[in-house]
Amino acid sequence: MGEGDRSRTGSGSHREGRPRTRSALRRLRRRRRMALEGLAAFLCLAALVAYLGAERHDAPREESAVLPAAPTGRVGLPSEADGAVATPGLRPRQRPPSPSPAPSTVAPSTVAPPTVAVSRAEVPASVDLTAVGTVDWVHWGLLGGDRTVRKRGGSGEIRDEGGRGRRESYSNNPEAYAWRDGAPVASASGTMSGVYTCDRGSGFRLAVTGDGQSRTVHLFAGLWMARGRLDVRIADGPVSTLRMEDPHTALTADFTVRFRAPRGAKLLLNWTVEESLGQCGNVSLQAVALR
Repeated sequence: MGEGDRSRTGSGSHREGRPRTRSALRRLRRRRRMALEGLAAFLCLAALVAYLGAERHDAPREESAVLPAAPTGRVGLPSEADGAVATPGLRPRQRPPSPSPAPSTVAPSTVAPPTVAVSRAEVPASVDLTAVGTVDWVHWGLLGGDRTVRKRGGSGEIRDEGGRGRRESYSNNPEAYAWRDGAPVASASGTMSGVYTCDRGSGFRLAVTGDGQSRTVHLFAGLWMARGRLDVRIADGPVSTLRMEDPHTALTADFTVRFRAPRGAKLLLNWTVEESLGQCGNVSLQAVALR
């Protein structure tokens, strides 16, 4: 073979080896790209797994709020017999808060104001103190000027608080008084006794205790040759006044007092000689009855 033939042969061999090198390079580059893409995918997957794992471990775990029912009669836990009802969301031994009590409303107390009304009437010929004085009664004169007869078992709310002047008893009153429940004299069929006191300013001071209810007092009193004055009031309240006069002889009256006073407050009655119109002009007192 000549040089020309060798030269063509060598040139052909060189051209045939060059394509094989390009193909290998392409395959190498493809493998590298695939390896890089796989590595990138792996790294992304690993990052995702790590993220999800971190989220799962950081999230708080939820616990069930449903409690097991406590056995009846178990010490330390409420049972249905105790009136306790299980409420979801409460820990053991915890009860629902008690509702706040409604504010109490206290009605203002109403106290009736004191009242007094006085009237005058004639005295009956015979007065039955047992019937008139169903709560209490007192009679003066039967036992002398300083002693009285009272209702046995009465309330004791009629009080003799004295008065100015010397008291004397007498037994010729125009009307008679009777009773069946007295002490120390148990009964009387019709005594005409009483007491009197002479001259201006002399008289009797009496009191009757109130109990908050409407009550009626009968004051059986009189005068002789005088002008008498009756002042009635409750404690320090206003005064109601009645006058009675006879310049020649004796005169009697049933003074009826209707009143209402607080419990313990006193109804005060003052029966006095406002003016003496003769020798020993006087006022007299026979009985007081409360009903």
